Amino acid sequence: MRKLGIGGFVTVGLMGFAVGGAAQAADLTIGALLPLTGPAAPIGIEEQNGVQFAIDQFNENGGLDGTPVEVVFDDSQGKPDQGVLAFNRMADLGDVPVMLTAYSSISLAIAPLGERREILIVNPAAQSDSLADASSYLVNTIPLVGDEAHVLANYASENLGKSAAIIYENAAAGVSGRDSFKKFFEAAGGEVIADEPVEFGQTNYRASLLKVAAAKPDFVYIAITQSQAAMADQIGQVPSFPLGIGNTFSSPFFGYPSTEGWYQTGIQSGYPSDELVTKFKEKFDVDDMGFFAREYYNSTNLILTLAQSLVEDGKELTGKAMREALFETGTFDSDVAKLEFTTNTASRPVEILQYQGDERVVITTGSVAE
Repeated sequence: MRKLGIGGFVTVGLMGFAVGGAAQAADLTIGALLPLTGPAAPIGIEEQNGVQFAIDQFNENGGLDGTPVEVVFDDSQGKPDQGVLAFNRMADLGDVPVMLTAYSSISLAIAPLGERREILIVNPAAQSDSLADASSYLVNTIPLVGDEAHVLANYASENLGKSAAIIYENAAAGVSGRDSFKKFFEAAGGEVIADEPVEFGQTNYRASLLKVAAAKPDFVYIAITQSQAAMADQIGQVPSFPLGIGNTFSSPFFGYPSTEGWYQTGIQSGYPSDELVTKFKEKFDVDDMGFFAREYYNSTNLILTLAQSLVEDGKELTGKAMREALFETGTFDSDVAKLEFTTNTASRPVEILQYQGDERVVITTGSVAE
């Protein structure tokens, strides 16, 4: 078992690329394709901070065989077409062998490009079930929507009621969330009595919320990836709105009066050392090292561990070599998570949490269903 090291990086600004002479053996540039503007920007900035912090720490500790690792960030805007353009920019100008990605629709759009160009794509957050077999060059460091939905549907059927409504984002992750939860909930003896689609970037949910409330389900499963604050505010204006549940992307619902008592699944995710968390909070002037920051920090360290092993073995830093090294090692352990790869999606425990005052309390931990 190999334990993930602490990484670091020389930040190359948004849209900046390192272009120049022949690369040395230990030269590595990592690409990061994130939603840095648009509706998903708050999550994208948190993800960017996690990547930057990992590379900063790695370079402060000597870099890759004495050479600083670099990163290029590009902005997908949360849109697949922009994601494809950004992928090609980084591949052509940045000459990156490995790239971090975010959001299901973008990750699915660039997956065949990674396969064609043998660029390893590492996904620490997108969860559409279609990512399971989108490309042999795409690896997911968290379980997918169906894995969380199976655990949550069984818990909900046993503890929350037998009738559900669904509000889902009409995009890859939301549709996967709807389909997976419905399948597993009905298999557990439940019934979905209403479902309402909403659009990515939408901020006015009142009509959908009123329809769901009128159906009077025992609870509503919500599968959206942005604008949770707007929805939480509007839920507070709907009398007798049912109990809400969701998956990892429901985390931003926490902390609102209207969501007290809600449930969500979450990928079991720890914190690095207290010292590193303090440094992170001071560097980025934030109150916490949030879930997405930790996951992108951890996945960047996974990439750096793979690169270090290749340099030590005298091998080239290519996407193909990194992919082979990942599956040869199989297990990567850190304070944040233990990642076990038998397929292109890491196996990890799934927690069920409830919002209780100023805490998300772990109610139980379930196994990811096969």
